[in-house]
This record gives sequence, C-alpha cells and structure tokens, in this order.
Amino acid sequence: MTSKKSQEITENVYTNRELSWLQFNARVLQEADDKTTPLIERLRFLGIFSNNLDEFFKVRYATIKRIAEAGKGGRSYLGGFSAKELLEKITETVIEQQKTSLSILSAIKTELQKENIFIITEKEVTKSQTTFITEYFVNKVSPALMTIMIGELEKFPALKDSAAYLAIKMVMSNDDDTFETEKNYALIEIPRSIDRFVVLPKDGDKQYIILLDDLIRYNLHNIFNIFKYDKISAHMIKITRDAELDIDSDLSRSFIDKISKSVKNRSAGDPVRFVYDKNIDKETLDYLMNKMGVDNTDSVIPGGRYHNRRDYMKFPSLGREDLQYNKITPLPIKGLNLQSGLFAAIAEKDYLLHAPYQTYAYVVKLLRQAALDPNVRTIKITIYRLAQISHIASSLINAAKNGKEVTVQIELQARFDEAANIRYAEQMQSEGVHLIFGVAGLKVHCKACLIERLDASGKLKRFAFVSTGNFNESTAKVYTDYTLFTANQKICKEISRVFDFFQVNYKIKNYSHLIVSPHYTRDAIYQLIDDEVMNNINGRKSGIKLKLNSLSDLKMIDKLYGASRAGVKIKLIVRGICCLIPGMKGMSENIEVISIVDKFLEHPRLFIFENNGDQKIYISSADFMGRNLDHRVEISCPIYDEEIKKEVSDTFNICWSDNVKARKISGKINNSYRTNNNKKVRSQFDLYDFYKEKLNA
Repeated sequence: MTSKKSQEITENVYTNRELSWLQFNARVLQEADDKTTPLIERLRFLGIFSNNLDEFFKVRYATIKRIAEAGKGGRSYLGGFSAKELLEKITETVIEQQKTSLSILSAIKTELQKENIFIITEKEVTKSQTTFITEYFVNKVSPALMTIMIGELEKFPALKDSAAYLAIKMVMSNDDDTFETEKNYALIEIPRSIDRFVVLPKDGDKQYIILLDDLIRYNLHNIFNIFKYDKISAHMIKITRDAELDIDSDLSRSFIDKISKSVKNRSAGDPVRFVYDKNIDKETLDYLMNKMGVDNTDSVIPGGRYHNRRDYMKFPSLGREDLQYNKITPLPIKGLNLQSGLFAAIAEKDYLLHAPYQTYAYVVKLLRQAALDPNVRTIKITIYRLAQISHIASSLINAAKNGKEVTVQIELQARFDEAANIRYAEQMQSEGVHLIFGVAGLKVHCKACLIERLDASGKLKRFAFVSTGNFNESTAKVYTDYTLFTANQKICKEISRVFDFFQVNYKIKNYSHLIVSPHYTRDAIYQLIDDEVMNNINGRKSGIKLKLNSLSDLKMIDKLYGASRAGVKIKLIVRGICCLIPGMKGMSENIEVISIVDKFLEHPRLFIFENNGDQKIYISSADFMGRNLDHRVEISCPIYDEEIKKEVSDTFNICWSDNVKARKISGKINNSYRTNNNKKVRSQFDLYDFYKEKLNA
C-alpha cells in the first residue's frame, strides 16, 4: 500500500477488521507468489486465496452491506469508516488483489511450461487431442450441463451462489428463423460434479490440462447446433450471495427443519458481489447486470477469464511429487501406544497431541476403545465441523449400538457446514445417539469430549480430551492444533458441568479451573492481564504470550494496550485479523505481533502468562473476538502437567523465532517478512523436527 494509505490507518489506534482480514488474505497470496513454495502448491494457495475471498463476501461484506442499506453510518462499529466508505474501500482493495492474483497465475503457468506441464485453452487444442476432448464432452460433460436460454424467459433465473456460469452471446444469421432478435443470450452453468481440471493424454514427456470451462467452449457448436448463428462468444460470470441464515420462528417445526430450510433459502440471498470476465463486451455486461438487478452497493469486480479459482485447491498432482510439499509422516506421542489401551496410560498422566506433527489417530482410537470397552458408561462430545467421511461420527454410533449412553452437542449453525452437520445429526439420531442442539442465542464452539468409565474398584472415573480445533480427522492433516488428553478429575468434573449447562442452561455453573465463555472468559483474561501488570509493577517476572487466529475485540485490545503502557512485554502470534496496532509510542511500544502463513493452517489458541516464573498456560477454542468472548460457548483449559507446560512453551518459542514465514504486523499493513541475522527458523518444519527429537530423547 502507499504511505498515504498507511498514514490514514495509523491515525486510529485500531486497524479496521475487514481491511485487516484482507491483509491476511494478501499473506496467503504471498505464498502463491513465493518462488520457494513448490509450484503446484503455489496454485493451491491461489485456490485458498479465492475460497477465502468467497466466504468473506458471503459473510462480512454482506453484513456491512446490510448496515449501509439500513441507512446506518456504522462508524463506531466499523473502526472509523462509514459502511458505504468501507464497501468502497473493500472493493478497491479486492480489485487490486485480484489483479495481483491474475499476474501470479500467469507467472505460475509460465513456470509450469518449463516443467512440461501445459494448461491449454480451447484455441490450443491439437488434432490429436480432439477425439479425447469430444468424447469426454459427449460422455461426461454434456449430460451434466444446465443450459438456459435467458432471452426467451420473462424472468431472469436466480443464479446459484458462487457457481460459475458461461454467459453466451449469439449473433444470429440472416436465415435464422428461431428468434425474433438478432442477438440472443444463454447461460451455461459449469457443473460442480465434474473435476474442473481435465487431464489430457500425455504427449511424450509433456502433460496437458484443459479447464472444464474451455472444454465446454471448445464444444459450443455441439450445444447450440440447432441454431444458425454467425458469431458466438462465451465469458464467465459469478455472483456471490449473502450467506446469513434467516431462521424462522415457527415453534411447531424442529430445529433441524428450521436450519435445513434456512440453508436452502441461502441460495436465494441478496447478491453482494458480481465478478465478470473483463473482456466481455459492454452490451452483454449491461444486459446481464440489468437483468440480475446488481446495484451500486454490490461489489462489481472485473476479473479474468476464469472464476472460482478456489478449484485450484484441488489442482491435480500429476504424479509430480517434486512440485509439491514433501509429505510428512505424523509422529506418535511418546509414552502413548496406539497398540495398547489408552485409558490406562491417560489415567497415569496427561498427554498432549499437536497435529499435524503428531498423528490424530489417538483421538479416533480413544473413541473406538470407548465404544467397545464394557466399563465405559457414557460419552459426551461437542461437534462443530466433521470430516466428510467421519470416523469420529462412526465411533460414536458404534458406541451407541454397544449400549453406551452417547450424547452429542452438534452445532447446526457451523457456517457453511450446516448441511453436512444436519446429515450427521439425522444419522446419529436414528442410531440412538442423544443429540443436543445448543443453547438459544449461543453457538457452541468449544471442543471437548468426556468419557465416564468404571475403574477396577467399580468407581466411576472420568476421562476427557479438549482441543483447540475441530474433531475432524481430515483437517487435522493440514490444521495445526493442540489436543489435551487428561484424567485430571477436577478438569473432567468441570467439563461435565459444561455439558450440564447445555441441558439446563438457565443455571450458570461455577468453574475453578476451566475458563468458559460466555460468562467468564472476558473477566478471567482481564484478571490474568491485570496480574501481569501487578507483577511488573512489583518487580516480579511478567509477560504475556498469545497465539490466536483473530484479535478484534476492542475492549480486549484496550486491556493489552494498558498492560503495554504499564511495561508488560507482550508477544502475539495472530494468523488472521489483528485490529491491534503494535509499536505505537505511549500506547503499544511493548507489544510485538507476527503472523505465520505456511504449509499448514495455523489454528491453535494458546495463552501464556508469565506469573512470576510459574507460568499459567491455557489452550483454548476461543479467539479474542467479541463473539468468542460473549456470544459463544468456549472452553480454555489449563495445562497443569509440568512436562507439557514446557512443551507448549517451547513450541510457542519456536514459532516466535520464525524468520522465514513470519510477517510483521504493524500499522503500515504491508505484510513485510520478518528477517534477521539469526539462524533460519521455519517454525512448521522445525516443530516437526522438535517432536522427532523428543521421541529419540
């Protein structure tokens, strides 16, 4: 950004949340532009960048648009911007980022050609490829196509959210007697049921790929051969809709039914972004925008020839392991044997799983053992996002079939996973699992499981695992998260109270060990910060280290600013949104912030308070956002085992030492890499080595 824009931002003591998020996505784009990132992985980062942007428009942009349409200024809520100003600023920023992403894509394609990988268009198809492409179209693509002659319709069809369409314009021949008009229009929906990238037969050492869009373009004559036209053109368009769920208040309908209906209605949400191929002719563009009712509060973005670049997340590997990240083999946890009973080991001491460096199989294995163990009486678990094929869900069903009392708190309003969670909820319910659908007005975002089991003396003993991330064995391969396995009866008892709260939520429970939202987290964190301030004033060891996904709650930021002014040293690792501005004189001089974007998605929430040398450490499901502190059920769990405390502290320090993939967060918002003369530390790679060394120690 220009220095002028940077100056505008630092005049305030907070960075605007939406603009901060866009800068996080710019860090993702940096990975696509980084020549040290393997070539195919660079394409996948482009896909992540695009997917992130889709979700941003569906949620955040849509929210601001509603504020603007309501005629509210929104300056206090939006960090000094009016809603209208912020919409314009977002669109301006996104247009620049889109230009950058197209330039990066072009550069990557050039690099791929040096590796004998060619992404061709319909105009580059050779004679030898024609037969394959035609047969592929006739047998696979044509039966799946949805083609709409929009010029013949009284009402323009509702375009699906985030689906890509080819806008077709036909200039008819003089002898055409099908249409009254000279120019006619159609829409072809790019089918999502077919892989976007079609791998063509190899030609020697050369590998060829054609996008499904271009394969369709190549076969336009097959689609429209019943018409007589002189010219035909195809340009891609995409519309993004408001993703807010509108849940009806019909008391006679079940909660599952209400959410299910809301998810279906989402496809008819108001448009918030319209992206089009910048080479489309003005006549066609005006026709489409007029028909769709796109107005001046929507983000209208000229793009490239292809949209839905999120599909690059699934770019084919082509057998080229040299152009991808080296796959790591997740490591075992020292002292915890997957080949033997886990309950006995956990009864003796706590264990920590740090995915994806260590294998997530321990979570599934413990649930599998609980499902079979005749001494297990009950299993209670919170579910937010599950894998597409979930071994977690099947283990819970298995347990219910074996007569265990299984209770699942499933969050049906987990954004964009509502439909999947509804399917799992119905499946589990039909198999005898008792379901809880949360607390009115609160999302349940905590990640906890409680297992009650009879010990050798016949006494009921509790076991638990608490995580910073979802119980999802698929994302555990690419998200970094901590999971604590414990039989600490004090912690387990308080996790049981959280589940009691789900059942009887008019009674607010008390906790001495866990920090639980929405009732206690804000005040508890405030107190922990105040304690560090007092430690510093009294000459005792003080300091705060936090690892978060997002930091946007202004009151919490003010609290950290206050601690900084009191002289407390604060180190923050924030992956995404960071509305705090470090390094401001007289305000945040003692605060440093970095963000790490690399091979894996940084996901854990970790709080470390120095506490005069006896560190207080918590792993948490809660970010420092208003929703996590005040409007969701979250759990922050203390680490009491001294060995694990050291491990967690060591892992934070490794991340803090990163000088390869860490960016400095500042008021300038320029995503500059942190560089120094220290030994090179790429934290995600070094953490894997750290755990390998622990195994051998």
